[in-house]
Amino acid sequence: MAITYPLALPTHTGIQSVSLRANDIVGMNMSPFSASQQVYKYTGQFWEADITLPPMKREDAEYWVTFLMKLNGAYGTFLLGDPAANTARGVATGSPLVNGASQTGYTLITDGWTADTTGILKAGDYIQLGSGSTSRLYKVLDDVDSDGSGNATFDIWPNLRSSPSDNATITVSNCKSVFRLSTNVMEMNVNEASIYGVTFGAREAL
Repeated sequence: MAITYPLALPTHTGIQSVSLRANDIVGMNMSPFSASQQVYKYTGQFWEADITLPPMKREDAEYWVTFLMKLNGAYGTFLLGDPAANTARGVATGSPLVNGASQTGYTLITDGWTADTTGILKAGDYIQLGSGSTSRLYKVLDDVDSDGSGNATFDIWPNLRSSPSDNATITVSNCKSVFRLSTNVMEMNVNEASIYGVTFGAREAL
């Protein structure tokens, strides 16, 4: 049976912990004499994660081991989000859509929210643009209200990967992005009680 990417994470067990990191590429030169600095912010931004699975017996561990092997190192991709933030802190009601094509940068103009709502999204909420292999994860940086017409404009991190189409759907729950393994080596540890330990690192697939 052919493997189709991106894969969904196994649900046979939970995840013990996820370390999710937001990376900005910034260059800086500092004068060795005055300590004055020149700083340049590049456009590159990406998510990274370290995932630790709970200790488990082989019957559970093999679902994860074979999942990781299906990825063929950093070749294949899978979907990952913040497991503790599957629902928004804000109200997040309505049928939100991208409002206008050709948008770029760190601001997203949207409509379709429940009208005239305070805290339609809150700082730290996630949104997802795209689906499947085009899924991209963004974090809302400030509390946002919708106006009387259901419009809302908010700042996001990272910057838009590509310009979403007008009326593209905005996902506000169980938001995910496409990741790939950060190494080509799949490692598992087994102790004297036949308990498996599995950890792996991932980086957003761009």
